[in-house]
Formats: sequence, C-alpha cells, structure tokens
Amino acid sequence: LPEGNMGKIGLALSPIRPDVIYAAIELDRREGGVWKSTNRGASWEKMSDAVGAGTGPHYYQELYASPHVFDRIYMVSNTSQISNDGGATWTDLNNEYKHVDDHAIAFRPDDPEYILFGSDGGLYESYDHTKTWRFIDNLPVTQFYKVAVDDAEPFYFVYGGTQDNNSQGGPSRTDNRHGIRNSDWFITLFADGHQSAIEPGNPDIMYAEWQQGNLARVDRITGEVVHIQPQPAPGDPVERWNWDAPIFVSQHEPTRLYFASQRVWRSDDRGDSWTPISEDLTRDQERLELPVQGRQWSWDAGWDLLAMSQYNTITSLGESPLDEDIIYVGTDDGLIQITENGGDSWRRVEVGSLPGVPDTAFVNDIRADLFDPDTVYVALDNHKYGDYTPYLLKSTDRGRRWRDITGNLEDRHLVWRIVQDHVNPNLLFTATEFGLFFTLDGGQKWVELTGDAPTISFRDVTIQRREDDLVAASFGRGFFIVDDISPLRELTESSLEEEAMLFPGRTALWYIEQHPLAFSEGGAQGHGYYRAPNPPFGANFTYYLAEDIQSLQEARRERERPLVEQGEDTPFPGFDAITTELQETAPTILLTVRDSDGNVVRRLSGPAKKGFHRVNWDLRFPDRGAVVIPEEGVDEEEPTGFLVAPGEYTVSLSKRVRGETTELVGPQSFMVERLRDGALPAQADATDFWVEVSDFYRSVTATVLTLAELEQKVTLLAAAKDRAAGGDPVSLDNGWQAIRTEVNAIDTLLNGNKARNAVSERTLATVQSRLNTVLLGLGASTYGPTQTHRDQFEFAQADFDDIRTRLTTLVETTIPAYERDLLEAGAPWVPGGQIP
Repeated sequence: LPEGNMGKIGLALSPIRPDVIYAAIELDRREGGVWKSTNRGASWEKMSDAVGAGTGPHYYQELYASPHVFDRIYMVSNTSQISNDGGATWTDLNNEYKHVDDHAIAFRPDDPEYILFGSDGGLYESYDHTKTWRFIDNLPVTQFYKVAVDDAEPFYFVYGGTQDNNSQGGPSRTDNRHGIRNSDWFITLFADGHQSAIEPGNPDIMYAEWQQGNLARVDRITGEVVHIQPQPAPGDPVERWNWDAPIFVSQHEPTRLYFASQRVWRSDDRGDSWTPISEDLTRDQERLELPVQGRQWSWDAGWDLLAMSQYNTITSLGESPLDEDIIYVGTDDGLIQITENGGDSWRRVEVGSLPGVPDTAFVNDIRADLFDPDTVYVALDNHKYGDYTPYLLKSTDRGRRWRDITGNLEDRHLVWRIVQDHVNPNLLFTATEFGLFFTLDGGQKWVELTGDAPTISFRDVTIQRREDDLVAASFGRGFFIVDDISPLRELTESSLEEEAMLFPGRTALWYIEQHPLAFSEGGAQGHGYYRAPNPPFGANFTYYLAEDIQSLQEARRERERPLVEQGEDTPFPGFDAITTELQETAPTILLTVRDSDGNVVRRLSGPAKKGFHRVNWDLRFPDRGAVVIPEEGVDEEEPTGFLVAPGEYTVSLSKRVRGETTELVGPQSFMVERLRDGALPAQADATDFWVEVSDFYRSVTATVLTLAELEQKVTLLAAAKDRAAGGDPVSLDNGWQAIRTEVNAIDTLLNGNKARNAVSERTLATVQSRLNTVLLGLGASTYGPTQTHRDQFEFAQADFDDIRTRLTTLVETTIPAYERDLLEAGAPWVPGGQIP
C-alpha cells in the first residue's frame, strides 16, 4: 500500500473470487489511485491513478465489484467510471438522459445486464448494462434545503432549493381530482438550489439561487432568469458566499432585498443594484491555516475545495417586521451581529457567550419576533464538531442577554429552523434533524407533529399566513404541508382539560373538481404514476377529546387489565352485563352541519378516541336515495347528493353514548365560498332545482326497491297459494295472477320493456331513463339545469304520478287483501304480511 497520508478509502470484495479486493485510496492533493489484492490484502498492486472525477473523495470514493463479470469494478463519482480489467483502465459511464453524481449501485443476481444506480437525481435502472436508462419517477425523495411560499390565488405555490436538482416550484394543491402530479411542478433555476424567496403581493417575481451566492430573479410569466448577485467594487476583497447564502425580502418594502456574503448587501430595486450595508461581519480567517484533525496541514495535504462550502460567511439574516432598522445576522464561524440603525453600525455577539452554546456553533437561523421589536430567536448547530445538541435560544433585549428555549427537545435533535405564528406569539414551530415540533408556551414544552410524516431531517419550515398552513422542507422526502394550524392557536394547558373542543377551520372552497387525466382519481395511469394528495375537498372540521369515550366492553376491559397483569381474579360479570355489552350501540362522535336558517344539512361521524381528529365534509347533501343494505364483505363509501349552496354554515359537536346523544360544543360558523365563475353564468335556481331533483330521486328509488321486493313477494305468494289447505283454488290462482300482471306492468312503465332490456336493445323513455338523463346532466357542473333537463324532469314527474298511485294501491290494498284470503284458506304466512 502507498506510504504517506492515506485519506478516504473505498473497498470492494469480488463476489466471484473472494480473495480479490479492490481499494480506491485518497492521497495528498488527490494523487491517489486504485490498488488490487489477490490474496485477501496480504499484498497489493497499484492498478491506476484514477481516484474519481468531479468533486473528489470528500464526496465520493465508493467502489463496487460486479457479481457477474470478474474484474469489472465501478467507481461512483460525478461521472462514474467502469473498469473491466481490475482497475487498470477506465471508461466513463453513459449518462445520456441520466442524472450524474452517483452514490450507490445494486445488481440482480439473475440478470447480468441489469444494473441500478442511485444518484443525486434519484434511481435509474438499465436492462442493457448502462446503454439505456429508465428513471424511477414515483419516489418523493427530493432533498430540500429551504422552503418559500407565495400568495398566489386561489392556491399558493411552494418553492424550494434542492440538492443538485435545481430550484423548483409547485402548487400546494390543485383543483383536480388527481392531486398534485409531477407535471404540476416546474424548474425555476438550475444547479444545486438553495433559498428561494417571493415578492409579497406579486407572485410573478421570485428569487432563486445556486450554490455560493449565485442569486437570480425569475419572471414567472416568461420564465426568464436575470443573474443579480452583488459584485465587489474595485479594491474590495473577494466575496465569500456560503453554499446556502441567505436572502431576505423586506417586510417593509416588497422591492427591497437583503443578501449576504461575508457582508450584508441591500437592494431597493429587486436586485438591479446593490449597496453593502456592513463591513465583514465574520471572523475573516484563512481557512487553510485552521487545524484539521488536531493539527495544521501544509500545501501537499489532501486539500480539495471544489464544490465545498466556503468559510467565514453569513448564514442567516433576520429583519424586524416592526422596525426596518433592526437587522440580525448569523455566521458559520460563531458570531451574531445586530444593527439597530439600518447597517450604519453593528454590535457583535460571540455565540460562545450564549448559555450552554460552544464557541464553534454555526448559526442555522435567526428570526426577529413578529410582535416585539426587542425579541429575537436563534437556532445554532455544532454537528460538524460531533455535537448534535439542539441549541435554541431567545433574547428579549436585542441579543444582549439570552435564555435557552429548547425545553424538552431530546438530545441529537439539532435544530435547523424556527418560525413564529403570526397570530399567537407563544406558538412556535421548529424544524429539527428528526422531525417537526411546536410549542404553545414559547419553548418550555415542545410537542412533535407526527401525522404521516416520516422520521426525517426537516431543514426548513414556514407558514403560509393566508391559509394558516405550515409548510416544511425535508431533506430526503420532499415537502410536507400541515393544512390549517389555526386550531393550535387556541390550545392551552387548561383547554386541553376540557371534555371537547371544536374548530370549524378555514373557508371551504366550492367547485367541481377538474379531470385532466380522466374522471377517475387515478386516471388509468397505473400504480407507478405519482400523485401527491390534495387536501380533502370541502370543509375540514378539527375536534379534540380529552378522554376516550369508551364502550361498556372497553370500560370493563380497562378495569380488568391491571388485575390480569397482577395475576388477580377477574370475576365473571354475569350474563346480563355481557348481554348489555353485546347489544350496546358503539359510542360515536357526531358533527352536525346546519345552514344559515338552522336547517340540518349533513351529519358526519368521527372517532370517539382521545386526542385530535379531523373530519371532512364534501359540501354535499346526504344521498336521498332509498337505503340499501350493502353486500357482505363490500366496503362501500357513503353515497352523497348534490352540492349545497355557497353561504354561511355552522357545525356543532355531539357524542352518542349508550344510545343517548348529547351536544358537546355548540354551533361554530364557517363559510362556503365559490372558487370561480364559469364561462357562462350559472342558473339562478340551480341549488333549488338540485333539491327538487333529490326529493324526486328519493321517491323513484323507493319505488324501484319496492318493486324489486314485490318480485320476491310474488314468488312467495305463489308458494303459499299452492300450499293452501282450503278456499277456492281458482279464485286464489286468478288473484295471484292479477297481482303479478300489475307488478309487470308497473315495472315496464318504470324501467322499460323487459325483453329489450335483456339484450340491451333501445327502449322507449321511462321515468328511470329520464331521471338518469337529468342526474347525468347535473352531476359534473355547477351551471344548473338546461331547458332539456327541465323538460325531461317534468316528463318523468308526470309519468311517475300514475306509477306511484298504482304501486301504492297494490302494496297497501290489493296484496294485503289477497294475504288475508290466503290465511283464511289455510295457506302459510308470507313474510311482510299481517301476523296471524
């Protein structure tokens, strides 16, 4: 093996000949190479000088040995390399239509032509050994550094910078039933993306950057990009930009920007021109003179600064929304700087002077309080020194004195970001290495936001204030949105002791979902087609229960559990108690929606368990069709009716326990608002017509089911007739035939000619077909009925009057009379008849 300063080493063992080992070894100034041993490492032969391309061993160095071809090895890199002779010669990987920067390779033992590459762009597989590639496009694995949101209407957009996958933007939700698709996303800037920002009130102007301070202004209308990075004047020192240089759009003037290298720059014209408002605010060290691994290193050491963050840079900016002259700065070398006069002078604070904070801590985030001009928050990070402690502090005197607000955050949960709610000053959110947390008391106690989010690093978090959404950037699973955090604002320790709380949520938008792929949710695209879910359409109600509402069985088992654990007796409760348990209706929570006149519009059920729950109302009336028993084993969704009208509604919360319903929280008001107008004005009486159709639909479906039951009844009457022990057989036969003839006649009027229906041949219009025409015409639109729909509805109503009269006579008069005749003749009883 080589002598001298061996650095990072990549190892691979041949799966074909286990005695053979390959090693990629870093030496001074990237002078390493590839070595091979054929005797398990007893001796080595240098094969070549190749040590990878691109950004070198600090980023790559992994070797992989083929399980199919001996001496074929792969070295992952910016452009990976392949050797077929044990490392003696190398060829570049074919990266056509494939992302570069590879980090992992996998093989299939049964297919020598198959290979799978994991890169900064995701997963790529080849079935012809790297000649062509298939991208796996349904994995949400993007690594976002930062997140920004705009105020576009009706739905805001989310922006962020990614690890080597550009800066991107996409909608927070869509108006279609498919959710948020890959095609809804767009690229705003190239390269590694970092912090993005959007001009308040003008979502068509946004800012994005690539690494080391390359800031650009993007016109969202044209897609044009203008490079606006501040540049030094003659005689100025070289600017040092952090890999993720901070940008801040002023809260006092939307065209004002702050950007930072080792000094703070200000622009009042969206970046067309810049003025430095500070001198160097860092320690201004020579990084090559700093100790590494406990010592200083000379020129021949393994220096490799390409694609690495610079040092002694500003990492975070904060501007007070209450005083435009107060600006805070944090650096990567352990400093906080404060100006209270717009940059004319700066006050320096060593982070090592903060309670419990080491001198070497990196300032991840610094935020001015939204309510108090004297208060500021800072999140620091010392993980580059092996210290994963969360450092989160607050000052109420503009950085002169600080107190710790990490509270109960666990060790290793290093903190990346902190954000304050814009309504409740004590409600804070933080993004940590292992999740998202919130506090209701300014940092004494933190609670993790669990939900469906994985345990993953969240690098940034912000609040879209109009929608009250919490939007977070994860480093490896894309963006996450917590819809409507407003319920958290009302929580206190005492309120959590109340039996129940109800939060009606934000305004519900009223529209028909669009269908760009198909009228089904998945659009026949297969399970590999990626779709992020939209928030549930309609109104979302959040409620809280302090305790489980237990059934009798659950309460008994809870009483018995400690006895079982202690091995003590659990006496049999008695058959009467068990019978009561078996007959009990399960406890449930009910949410009752009423219109502005107090009329009940919809009742929804929810879990009766302790904690917070969300129940969605799809803004529709309940289905008015006749109730049917679902097929056994078929889990069908509850059918719904037409949309309600836009307007003001209320929702109340009740519990049903032991069959008794009790209101827990009285009516809370909320609004249902139309999202947009169509190309044509809607019919003024659209909602009234929907209600009328729903009532008629109820009558028709009742008739259809009644008729279906009569088909079975006629069969049972025939069996009973034939088993009659007395009476006049001829009279019974004729009476039965008259009933059957009338049933068939009504069926024809309602459903059409049975013979034609049997072979799907056209038949004359019926009540059912006319009603279906109306339902089809109204079901996918808020426009309302056309004249054709109105005419068809009137025709159906007119025809139905005779059907209803004849069916009512048959059910209420003819059949009961005939059943009495059967009983008098000694025939068996038929289900549904009068009990003898």
